[in-house]
Amino acid sequence: MAATSKALEILNSDESQQMFSKTFAFIEEQETAKMQTTRRLSASKLLSALAKKLNSPMLSALAVRARLDSFTRVKKAIDDMVAELTAQNADEIKHKDFCVDEFNTNAQQTQTKEGEKKDLAAKIADLTAKIEELTNAIDTLKSEVKELQVQIKHGGEDRELANQEFQVAISEQRATQQILQKALEVLKGFYKGASMAQVTQPAGFESYKKNEKSGGVMGMMQTIIDDAKKMETEAIRAEEDSQKAYEDFVKESNNSIETKNKDIANKAEVKAQAEADLTEAKTTMEATELELTQLSNMNGELHKSCDYVMANFDARQSARTAEIEALRQAKAILSGSGGKGGGAK
Repeated sequence: MAATSKALEILNSDESQQMFSKTFAFIEEQETAKMQTTRRLSASKLLSALAKKLNSPMLSALAVRARLDSFTRVKKAIDDMVAELTAQNADEIKHKDFCVDEFNTNAQQTQTKEGEKKDLAAKIADLTAKIEELTNAIDTLKSEVKELQVQIKHGGEDRELANQEFQVAISEQRATQQILQKALEVLKGFYKGASMAQVTQPAGFESYKKNEKSGGVMGMMQTIIDDAKKMETEAIRAEEDSQKAYEDFVKESNNSIETKNKDIANKAEVKAQAEADLTEAKTTMEATELELTQLSNMNGELHKSCDYVMANFDARQSARTAEIEALRQAKAILSGSGGKGGGAK
């Protein structure tokens, strides 16, 4: 008992207590260091394995740091990487959404412009055909007007010539009547009551022999006078008919020319409007084709910017998510909440 009391006295002394504290502190530090080393190695192994699996240079570099750097620096690096990967995922989602929207918008605008181009091409073809048809119709009408004018001119010349011939014939008929009338008057004065049956007929009157028995030479001369008057009347009637026919022809031709000129003017106005519409349609077509070219170029730029992201979106998102999970596991191990060295915080 005395020895035990002496031993307790020694153990409970201030010097002994101070020594015990230093010793136990050293032991605890050794245990803590050993435990931290174990957690560091566990985290490094986890990161290395995942780096190989995910083919991630970033995790591989962090695995090296986990073996060498302090917990605080490694945890800070892990937090920074998690934040960066999370931001990259969010940015990539935005980029994909942007690409989808832009591709849809580009496709809709291209479809609309292609429809407009098709409609414009049909309109241009219709207007071109219409202008050609109007041009041919106007040329035909102008040719018809020219032909009518020529016919009127020739008709006037023929009418003038026919009238001159009529005037000559009338003059001759009237002169014949006057000569015969004078001769008849002379014969009537000298041969009152005498028979003229034996008088020789003047040259050119042989055709009137059949009338000798009905009055002799004076009767024959009267018959010729009557025939000449009849021929004059018929010639005048024929001239009047010809003149009326000519006037009707001129009137109808002028009416036709007037109608055709009005038709020419109307068609020319329609043609001018069609040409203006055609010019406008061609200008719009050029603008539409330019817009289609710009849309095509924009589509090409979108493919350059978006094809890789959209083709690899799921894989890249999954890879980053796996990296984030790996980083969180490594941090948990370093914090002592997981792995072989778990327990101490």
